[in-house]
Amino acid sequence: MTDKTIKRKHYMLFVAGGLSVILFLLLFDKTVDYTSTNDFCNSCHVHPHAETSWKLSVHHNTPSGVSVKCVDCHLPPEDQTARFLTRKAYHGFHDLYAYLTMDIEQIDWAAKRSVEASKHFVYEDGCLKCHTNMFPSTLNEQGSLQHIKYIRDPENNSCMQCHHDVGHYRGEPNLLAGLEETVDPTQIYTEPAKVKAFETFEEQIPGTAVSFKMIAIPGGQFKMGSPADEPYRERDEGPVRDVEVSNFWMAEIEVSWDEYLAFFTATGSQGRKEAVEVDEETDGVSGATPPWGAPDQGWGKGTRPAITMSHHAAETYCRWLTQETGRKYRLPTEAEWEYAARGGTQMPYFFEGSPKDFEADGFIKKLFGSNKEVINQYVISHLNSPNKTQQPDAVEANPFGLKNMLGNVAEFCLDYYDPQVYGKYPKGVVKNPRGPRNGMEHVVRGGSFRNSPKDLRVAARDFTKTDAWLVTDPQIPKSIWWYSDTKSVGFRVVCEYNEEMFTTEKN
Repeated sequence: MTDKTIKRKHYMLFVAGGLSVILFLLLFDKTVDYTSTNDFCNSCHVHPHAETSWKLSVHHNTPSGVSVKCVDCHLPPEDQTARFLTRKAYHGFHDLYAYLTMDIEQIDWAAKRSVEASKHFVYEDGCLKCHTNMFPSTLNEQGSLQHIKYIRDPENNSCMQCHHDVGHYRGEPNLLAGLEETVDPTQIYTEPAKVKAFETFEEQIPGTAVSFKMIAIPGGQFKMGSPADEPYRERDEGPVRDVEVSNFWMAEIEVSWDEYLAFFTATGSQGRKEAVEVDEETDGVSGATPPWGAPDQGWGKGTRPAITMSHHAAETYCRWLTQETGRKYRLPTEAEWEYAARGGTQMPYFFEGSPKDFEADGFIKKLFGSNKEVINQYVISHLNSPNKTQQPDAVEANPFGLKNMLGNVAEFCLDYYDPQVYGKYPKGVVKNPRGPRNGMEHVVRGGSFRNSPKDLRVAARDFTKTDAWLVTDPQIPKSIWWYSDTKSVGFRVVCEYNEEMFTTEKN
């Protein structure tokens, strides 16, 4: 073979290789383009109404006529080539695996619509690539303030916190929608319930069709806190103290949307002006301003526990309820709450079982799962919740007849939080203790649907986190009525007992 023949052969191989590379790149580019179309995305993605809700959203119905594609939000920008391709491959294989192996009916779509979940498949770089001007002339004052906050602290703020529904339309939030679902508007109460003895009764809110059950809780002594050997015990749960509480009534369930919206419709302010200070004497029954979004998160209202209202709003509700019924309603003290939650028991829960039985700690439990049967009968937790609140009848009551004392939503208490308060009580049996009369945050008890069993023990303590729960509220000052960044806290009311109330009629 001559040198000329060898060179020609090498040349042909080079040309063939070059053409093959070019052909491969062209095919690869076409494949990337095709698999980035909306039609291709919809061929695999089985989530209900995804395409319809996108077509109704502002990302499709834009004033300019430009329609945002799936990949514009759900993948990094294409000019970030390596990241774009690797994330595209990851999501593609992940979704294909789910499509072939998962039962579509068992997928928790509600959980996947949450802001927390969106961080795994919505890329903020895509937002910033399209929205290069963060201060357009059409942006209102609240939006400008929020964008300034984002620029100053992008690590702790995100586009999705405020613009969660721009890609897929969810309907206009309406706080009062659904009020008629569980109450009979023809049954309007003209007076509160008649209470003639210390016994369970059905309270009636005059001028509304709303009623709720108040359980008579007989006073007694109990050991407050958790012993040193209780699994997952925290330091603020001790030392264990002997505590005595007097008789009181406690609501069978957490304050429902039906109950809270009766207050809102009767007292709510239609403006959005927020008071920096509130005079409880003159402003005791001034109601909340409208929320900025859908406070029920689209989960439904009715008898579901009301959520996202502030501790101040909960106390204002109690003052309004007191005025409407002539009985003294308030939030429970921390001691009353724990006494009622225990229901005469002194175990980690008011039912049999150790937290270690229910927690998925260790390789074996992670592999085969923990024992959920018992706790799921009484508690709405992350073990059995589709990442949202549930109706109160989803669980059984505790020995006092109270539902959802553990789980579903955490509950405000009257006391300010002090991690060392038990050690500050007087020696001996402490009667009707109250925490500090002032402080920064209030006690929160009971845990929620987001918690695991170790955080749902009766003695477990928590507290409000006001700054963290108002991160995305654009108002200055922040709202005193609604939390913008928590959806797992509500409250339950108690009614004070005294013998004189049986002979005193409401004026």
